Amino acid sequence: MDSIQELTQKIVAFRDARDWKQFHNPKDVAISLVLEATEVLEHFQWKSADDIAAHLRAHTDDVGDELADTLYWVLLMAHDLGIDLGAAFARKMGENEGKYPVEKARGKFGKYTEYTDV
Repeated sequence: MDSIQELTQKIVAFRDARDWKQFHNPKDVAISLVLEATEVLEHFQWKSADDIAAHLRAHTDDVGDELADTLYWVLLMAHDLGIDLGAAFARKMGENEGKYPVEKARGKFGKYTEYTDV
């Protein structure tokens, strides 16, 4: 498996070989990221749980392609904004662990501000 840094190097090289950086301002990169994420959602829209299971059996590679497209824009945006994505992820997970301690969050789907017990 490639590291975040290796994946980022690949996508930057891909983009730069095509001289596309000139089009990649933060707003348009963010829009592209959201557009790709909505293509992931399209695989699930209007489907029941059974429909989703059948769809995924037949279209796992397609969903993977859309997830990869989304990752492309996440990595590119982080690179262009000078964000160390690994460090940002580690920091955010630390925050999440504080907001969602196991003893309060286990088996619950609500937001941390909704926890009243424990």
